[in-house]
Amino acid sequence: MPLSPIASNTPVFLDYFKHIDDPRQAAKILYPIEEILLLVLCAVISGADNWTSIALYGEKKLDLLRRFLPFADGTPCHDQLGILFSRLDMEQFQQCFVTWVGALQGTINGVIAVDGKTLRRSFDAAANKPAIHVVSAWACEQKLVLGQRKVDDKSNEITAIPELLALLSIEGAIITIDAMGCQRKICQQIIAQKADYLIGLKGNQSRLHDDVALFFDEHDERDIGDGFIKQSQTVDGDHGRIDARKYTVCPDVDWLKQRHDWPGLQSVIRVEYAREIKGKTKTSRRYYISSLKIGPKEMALMIRNHWQIENNLHWVMDMTFRQDECRIRTGFAAANFATIKHAASNLLQKAPGKKSLPMKRHSAAWDDDYLEATIMQ
Repeated sequence: MPLSPIASNTPVFLDYFKHIDDPRQAAKILYPIEEILLLVLCAVISGADNWTSIALYGEKKLDLLRRFLPFADGTPCHDQLGILFSRLDMEQFQQCFVTWVGALQGTINGVIAVDGKTLRRSFDAAANKPAIHVVSAWACEQKLVLGQRKVDDKSNEITAIPELLALLSIEGAIITIDAMGCQRKICQQIIAQKADYLIGLKGNQSRLHDDVALFFDEHDERDIGDGFIKQSQTVDGDHGRIDARKYTVCPDVDWLKQRHDWPGLQSVIRVEYAREIKGKTKTSRRYYISSLKIGPKEMALMIRNHWQIENNLHWVMDMTFRQDECRIRTGFAAANFATIKHAASNLLQKAPGKKSLPMKRHSAAWDDDYLEATIMQ
């Protein structure tokens, strides 16, 4: 059953969910689905993190909610919320989210980081169901979650990443992925969607990895390719720690294309890390492949931007939205609730003021006008 028409004074967010199917029997619907979506979104923005606290928020903030929709029968109890979200089609729900983000931001430029995360408390021991794992896309410059895809129980990120990318409009962007995504089909899909890639290289592509590592080692020993090798170095220090990174880029890879025929390959990169803590130094090396021909400083920025998805998304979901503590797990509820949290994060990122996300959540909880300004974007 589709949503009823959305009034002009309601948040734009609901416009993009108005065609979602309601799994409940029409004759038994007491609370319209658009009212439930608004309730859950407002509650999560304001600090609620489970169905019980969301239901309580509905009781205490009914006058606020009625600024936007009638809520003629009040708000549902926590059991009704859990049942609905466990049955909502998570793929359809995610597609609505992706469409909304596209309208919220428009064209996405720069780096889109793709990475996976396990929702640790989403396992169901009684039903012998493991915790769900989702792959998310994060727009580094815009600081927005673009979408997510649940990894099938009998699969892994290699199958989920192409499905997620297919949902997104990525033309002109640079897709960064860790070594799990270093697959020919994924690179080919990124090129086909008119984007570029920068992807980690490890043992899962052992022959390619070994050839790239050997090339850089021989360059160090005998200056092989010295005419086109380019380097850049950065040094950072904080809390008694010194991090030095040396980026070496080789944009002449015809020799590698002949051996491996990798889609769109234009350069290979080595990053040498040295971390000094209390006089002790640890070193490591990482390798990357890319469809870009750019200098080492620009490449270094993109590599470091990729880690925003850890610091600005995964960490924020855990520390600000308490995602790893969330015990919601029935049916599709965990994946759908994660989508709601991403929507809340996006709206808070774009909300007025320069406060941190936790402070913006407090503001939304304590100031109804601030919450209204946040959800009406």
